[in-house]
Amino acid sequence: MSTPTETTGAGATRRAREEHSEKVWTVLELLRWTADYFASKGIETARLDAECLLAHVLSVDRLRLYLDFDKPVNEAERAAYRELVRRRGSERVPIAQITGVREFWSLPIRITPAVLSPRPESETLVAAALELLPDPEAPARVLEIGTGSGALALALASERPRLRITATDISPAALAVALGNAEGLGVAERIRFLPGDLFAPVQSERFDLIVSNPPYVAESQRGSLPPELAHEPAAALFGGADGLALLEPLVRAAREHLEAGGGLAVECAPPQADRVAGWCREAGFHSVTKRRDLAGRDRVVAARGGG
Repeated sequence: MSTPTETTGAGATRRAREEHSEKVWTVLELLRWTADYFASKGIETARLDAECLLAHVLSVDRLRLYLDFDKPVNEAERAAYRELVRRRGSERVPIAQITGVREFWSLPIRITPAVLSPRPESETLVAAALELLPDPEAPARVLEIGTGSGALALALASERPRLRITATDISPAALAVALGNAEGLGVAERIRFLPGDLFAPVQSERFDLIVSNPPYVAESQRGSLPPELAHEPAAALFGGADGLALLEPLVRAAREHLEAGGGLAVECAPPQADRVAGWCREAGFHSVTKRRDLAGRDRVVAARGGG
């Protein structure tokens, strides 16, 4: 029979913890508990995040979790998992920075605190860039400005083996991450990584395609952003007071670095798309279009230079 201290107050808390620790936790039970916990913290991708973290701890893919849903998870594995759950739930560290990898265009991209985690909406930029290079067998020279983790350059290289890509960034740490990703995916010999701002590293060169996902978040939005973004490099997010500090000079100077008929594709925030499209027309581009992401928001402006 339980004593009062075992059923109330500190005794009850201690006993609950002991019972929680002694319980045999299966993969499915852990996923359910963690998804509920993340949801209570306001994390929209609660179940997905739980799966990613547990798969990471168990060194399996997410499919294996469901093939082994009734498998017990031992205490050492649970301890490691608890720490990752704490970082995600309490500190709101992005999943990619916890696991060190993010899938983009079906490629595993290594992530560190030095680079922005590639977003699903940026795959719209990959698709737009490929449309500007309609012949998959034709060789072409591509410039990516602000490569970060290298995700965009790597996606293009994986799709078009005959592309020769130059990828730039102002951050030496980001370039090191991008080079490591290129080496890991076996495409490093087709991508040249250069340090520098905007077109400075390639002043006298011309390309068939220029692509960029520059920093475009307005500084005025800093206080209203999701807490996860506090863990991302600010230089890769914020584009000045209105978010346009890099977008405008990039678009206005792009034609000088394009071959006749070359293409331009840039990512931007949905409210910026009309203005970016206007700059393209003012700079002499034609066939200016806006591309929507999977959420139906204007995300990419694509254009072609004069012949």
